[in-house]
Amino acid sequence: MKAGKKKGKKARESSFLNRELSWLEFNQRVLDEALDPAVPLLERVKFLAITGSNLDEFFMVRVGGLDLVVEQGGTGRDPSGLTAVEQLDLIGRRVERMVADQYRLYREDLEPALARAGIRRLRMDRLGADQEAYLARLFESEVYPVLTPMAVGEGVEFPLLAGLVCHILVRLAPAEPGGADDFAVIPVAGRSARFLAVPVSSGHAYVLLEDLVRSRAGSFFHGRDVAEVTAFRITRNAGLSVREDFSDDFLAAMESVLDERKRSGCVRLEMEAGASAAARAFLCASLDVPPERVFEADGPVGVAVLMRLASAEGFDKLKNRPWPPQPSPRIDLRRSIFEELSKGPVLLYHPYESFEPVLRLVDEASRDPDVLSIKQILYRTSADSPVIAALRRAAANGKAVTALVELKARFDEARNIAWAKDLERAGAQVIYGVKGLKTHAKVCVVLRREPHGMVRYTHFGTGNYNEKTAALYGDVSYMSRDDELGADASAFFNAVCGYSQPGEFRKIAVAPIGLRERLLELIASETERARRGQKALIMAKLNSLVDPQIISALCDASGAGVDVRLNVRGICCLKPGSAGPGGNITVVSIVDRYLEHARIFRFLQGGEERVFISSADWMPRNLDKRVELMTPIEDTACRNRAIAILETHFADNEKAHILKGDGSYARVVRGKGEQRLRSQEALFAMACEAVAQARARKPTSFEPHVPPSDEA
Repeated sequence: MKAGKKKGKKARESSFLNRELSWLEFNQRVLDEALDPAVPLLERVKFLAITGSNLDEFFMVRVGGLDLVVEQGGTGRDPSGLTAVEQLDLIGRRVERMVADQYRLYREDLEPALARAGIRRLRMDRLGADQEAYLARLFESEVYPVLTPMAVGEGVEFPLLAGLVCHILVRLAPAEPGGADDFAVIPVAGRSARFLAVPVSSGHAYVLLEDLVRSRAGSFFHGRDVAEVTAFRITRNAGLSVREDFSDDFLAAMESVLDERKRSGCVRLEMEAGASAAARAFLCASLDVPPERVFEADGPVGVAVLMRLASAEGFDKLKNRPWPPQPSPRIDLRRSIFEELSKGPVLLYHPYESFEPVLRLVDEASRDPDVLSIKQILYRTSADSPVIAALRRAAANGKAVTALVELKARFDEARNIAWAKDLERAGAQVIYGVKGLKTHAKVCVVLRREPHGMVRYTHFGTGNYNEKTAALYGDVSYMSRDDELGADASAFFNAVCGYSQPGEFRKIAVAPIGLRERLLELIASETERARRGQKALIMAKLNSLVDPQIISALCDASGAGVDVRLNVRGICCLKPGSAGPGGNITVVSIVDRYLEHARIFRFLQGGEERVFISSADWMPRNLDKRVELMTPIEDTACRNRAIAILETHFADNEKAHILKGDGSYARVVRGKGEQRLRSQEALFAMACEAVAQARARKPTSFEPHVPPSDEA
């Protein structure tokens, strides 16, 4: 019996890839875009910067979380069979290779290419006289007065340093013969501009702030010899969270957690290449960082800062050709959004299609005298959110406004706290999420009085109510005045905003009280059809696939003969080839100019196809620990559009990568004679073509010139 259990456990583990290593392979695919010479130069710089910011969050959240598990003595294994300690060891080795690749790309390829294109980094020892004089004035007037060195070392408590910003460590030669080195830290956190522009006759030239400080470090330490100046950057653990069961004032508790994160332990130390062993040892001891968590930066410390270069103005030829979001042919924004939705539901695919109809729904509802209430979930919004402005206006206009603001949206907590207070002051009813869960659903419902009765207008989406990210992320919006969807949306808000027990929903599925079960039911249905010899198909587009139960069900389905096609942007813990004999699972990932963020699921169901959009990825946290929604797309035209979107992504042979059994990815290779297809480019072209066709169908009308009136 014991042997059988052990064998079964090993078989189960052989079906899974490790989550953290899978995520690192996703970041490698982003880095591959930076390595691709066919990508415009500044876009390559942008992709490199993204890999840096991705690693920042990975260390703060994932590595920080594993550290907490180790500190608490956790010895359990993940579905792939690895302990937290084993995962940290593998992560460290993989990240070390990735960081070396990042800086090799920057140093040997991107920086020289930028210089040839007119964007040049100047070294302090190669300045012209005019440039040197300019920087000397800049240092004296704007840098030296702002920066303050802090003595650190023996007998001095090490200061609290901010995470993810550049600091400068200065090592001073001994004050007396035979004495020890002294150290000082110069925080440059208050200076957002690491890239200091230098006047040049053409193009763009800059020096790094740390290079300027290094060249004049003696100015801060009169009478002492500066032995070494090195830039460094720390990453703090952001895995802290509120114990909601002990928090009477959740808002205050969240503010406390944000403060605690500023003082949490250091999970990574980045140092300039060439730093001395003495400097390295001093920082490791002072920050309590083990040597394996120190990463060498052979270029600007923290490659995320390169995003500033990627946005350099005046170099449009080095960037992607613009793909402006197209207006939906289905919605005439010159007319009332309510009138347009009365014609039938609308499916929008952003950013190929404009986010404006979604914004218009909330804005028009805030002004329309016939609108009685607006209920909406806010997870991540922009800094100057028009949605928030519309909700404030609606409250001021006497409408019943209910906003569920998720305070636990990681790294947006401070902004959401501010918005929550702002909406409360405006008179809106604000709910701070659901106790014990994170509310990640994307839904808005507007109740409007019309001649034939009350009508609910709904928006369900896969992305946030954020017009900035809607121009960068691939997401689906479904807008409707369907009575049953409206009733479901109202019941959903009653459940999450009050003490109402969730009842039976007519169409939607909700996590954590039924979404997992609905997905497993749909997968099982396809599996049974395949076993009966019927054609069976599952197509799913999502960000992450981690959940062991869903993975096992997909493997069973594939083993039974279901054609399983998965388009997973990021983490995929399903190991291809683990479905057994006859298994047929394909996993592809697309990394391109837009972040693939939509969740679309298709089940063949014997020809009576079921298509859904969802806010949820197939992860335990989404299915068990978050409030999520899955919405059916039942309108024939909208359903066919969603299927066409899926099929276009699966046909990609330009930017798609296919997952291999060892967890690595390889670019999809076009077959001989196969036509090139880049899905994002094709989807933009389709959006443009739809607009052109709509204009061609529009009847021609004549508008005469009317002579001006003679009246004064």
